[in-house]
Amino acid sequence: MSSYQVIARKYRPQRFSDVVGQEHVTQTLGHAIEQSRIAHAYLFCGPRGTGKTTIARIFAKCLNATDGPRVDFKDDDPRCQEITEGRSLDVMEIDGASNNGVEQVRDLRDTCRYAPSASRFKIYIIDEVHMLSTAAFNALLKTLEEPPAHVKFMFATTDPEKVLPTILSRCQRFDLRRIPVKLIVTHLAGIAKKEGVAIDDAALHAIARGADGGMRDAESALDQLISFCGSKIVEADVLSMFGLTAQGQILSMTEAVLQGDIASVLRELNDLCKHGKDLGRLIADLLAHFRNLLIHQVSKGDTRLLEASEAELAAVATQAALVGTDTLMRIMEVLTESEGQFRNAASKKIFVEVALIKAIDARHAVSIDSVLKQLATLRSGGGPAPAPARPVAASVPTPSPPRAVAAVPAPQPAPTMALRESAPVAAPALAPAANSGGGLDPLWRDLVEAIGRVSPFARSYFLEAFPVSLTNKVLTIGFDPEFADHVALVDNTKNHALISTKLGELGHHGVQVKFIVAEAPARGPAPAEPPSPAPVPVAAAAPAAALVPDEAPAAARAPAKSAARTFDPKDFKNDPLIAKALEIFKGQIVEVRA
Repeated sequence: MSSYQVIARKYRPQRFSDVVGQEHVTQTLGHAIEQSRIAHAYLFCGPRGTGKTTIARIFAKCLNATDGPRVDFKDDDPRCQEITEGRSLDVMEIDGASNNGVEQVRDLRDTCRYAPSASRFKIYIIDEVHMLSTAAFNALLKTLEEPPAHVKFMFATTDPEKVLPTILSRCQRFDLRRIPVKLIVTHLAGIAKKEGVAIDDAALHAIARGADGGMRDAESALDQLISFCGSKIVEADVLSMFGLTAQGQILSMTEAVLQGDIASVLRELNDLCKHGKDLGRLIADLLAHFRNLLIHQVSKGDTRLLEASEAELAAVATQAALVGTDTLMRIMEVLTESEGQFRNAASKKIFVEVALIKAIDARHAVSIDSVLKQLATLRSGGGPAPAPARPVAASVPTPSPPRAVAAVPAPQPAPTMALRESAPVAAPALAPAANSGGGLDPLWRDLVEAIGRVSPFARSYFLEAFPVSLTNKVLTIGFDPEFADHVALVDNTKNHALISTKLGELGHHGVQVKFIVAEAPARGPAPAEPPSPAPVPVAAAAPAAALVPDEAPAAARAPAKSAARTFDPKDFKNDPLIAKALEIFKGQIVEVRA
């Protein structure tokens, strides 16, 4: 019984015409042979499984064919058969990883002087050439630059950046690209037909997605699936074996993100986790799909730029109409950042949940430039000239869901109004301590600012907190039930040490920290930011979460002995300026104070 040969070797290309997806390389080499413009050294670069060594072997067969050099050599040519079977004395394949020393290169340099035994050229194919040591590269330089006329060098590498520039300058370089999904699907379908295996299109696309542009990876996956499933393969088999997410689930989760359905997104993610799906791959697949949506929009529906199945193309056309280009770019920014940080996340599931919620929040984001333009329009819209005040400031916590807080000056006689956005994101504002009689407020503000100078990430969470008490050398910090999930994120040794250190710098030495979930006391106006010498524009992909007129001068803020006046919010809805602000920021009047 003959030994079994894996698909990747059984169907390995034997001619340039058999190579899939690398026409820019094979055509160039074919023309070089036809025009007798054959160089002495070639370097083939590219990702794994894209055909580097295969093309080098085919090129060697073209050069050493009996009546060559020629591209259309005969299949029964004994010289070509020797190279195919790996028994040619004049074509030597060397592993650069295990023959990377100076001694091996010296031996190669000595042997290449001798003429080939039976063929026209003596050919050296060095795989993973970047693994050679610097000394080995230097020992090869002279021979590589001026080799004997009968010697040809062919190098293959997945990391050309590690090859010395002096080597690169002596070679003709060819960069192989990742093979498109459609070509991999077509090639695998042909192999499955020859092997007598029935496989549906969805399964082929799943294999191609998992191969990430590598034909050898795709062929190895098909080989494994045939062993697992037999003569019939469906998409579910591919997904279960390789931990991939079904394309239908990707489309469903994308639509839920675009529609802001957090519950559906979390349920879908939980189901994927239960079935052991690769969450890192999930983020990559979502990012690729949002990329397709973006390309579909900016190219006005040009499907030639997309790598997708027919069913996916139909879904792309439908989903691309749900949101604008700016929204897609903000969502992709969140996913791109999450993809880079995923590897370092301690809890993968929680990390992905937070990333998806951030992506949903990014749908309603508004750049701070747009907010400033709207405020400028309001100021010039016929209202009274504003009193001199501090510049417009914006606070944009980096790790938390995007948001912005803008301050607008108002005339002294006007009552203070708070406009609250309809969206469920709350504006960061400090609340007074629950049982401190207001004594903790100054300390808390100083503490948050001190923390922010060390860790802006931690500060963004403490903006949602409030001081409860400072007794017996224990500072109790509360989070409203709305932000109860922040407790688990901040209650760690690093933050405890940071807060204790900053409290010591503020004159409270040896104070420990305790975090609790408690109802926040009634919130007053957001504290004023310290004045700055000039307005500083801040890029923020967030909606304005609160709009509060500037505080009156200190004399006007002095406690009044007369009874406080009461106002009816309905009386202010008819004011044109207020009505315009409500329309722009999609807010509502929740409180009116004198």
